Amino acid sequence: MVKLRLKRCGRKQRAIYRIVAIDVRSRREGRDLRKVGFYDPIKNQTYSNVSAILYFLEKGARPTGTVYDILRKAEFFKEFQVSFEKKRKGKQEL
Repeated sequence: MVKLRLKRCGRKQRAIYRIVAIDVRSRREGRDLRKVGFYDPIKNQTYSNVSAILYFLEKGARPTGTVYDILRKAEFFKEFQVSFEKKRKGKQEL
């Protein structure tokens, strides 16, 4: 199974994260399948390769909660009518 998740890059005290498509069994800095964007939390900038993200989402890749939030803030899901249920922590009400 493939996930879209963050991979840490940059220097100490100056983290930059790449958004990558990676196998779920790999560690955070493990070998990725493809780089699909980056996120800079200090400058609050996001770059995403839309065609690559759509390719992996169509193949069944699931974004992590953080990547989902980053893409949602960039209005990615509004533009392409892709929706996912965000995993909620805690108990679900019946």
